[in-house]
Amino acid sequence: MTQATSVRVEIFDHTYNLRGTDPEHIQRLAEYVDGKMRAVAQQSSTVDSARLAVLAAINIADELQALTRKYDSIAQEYNGRLHRLADVLDEALQPARMAG
Repeated sequence: MTQATSVRVEIFDHTYNLRGTDPEHIQRLAEYVDGKMRAVAQQSSTVDSARLAVLAAINIADELQALTRKYDSIAQEYNGRLHRLADVLDEALQPARMAG
């Protein structure tokens, strides 16, 4: 089992010590959040970091929901294809099942 380690990251000029099993992954996440906060800051007149964090979180949640909808659509399409393929396979194997 991989042990959690402390990782020091900087998000929007604030330092945080986060714990996890993959320091590189934690660093990438922190960089992503920092980038989102900076993008929101460029488009907003607010300087309140808590408000920027909430706005960045809303943007990230919107991205997540869009990706979730896309994933669900693709999964539904592939499940439909899988069921059609299973039906075709069942039809092809039916004579062999009846014979044996």
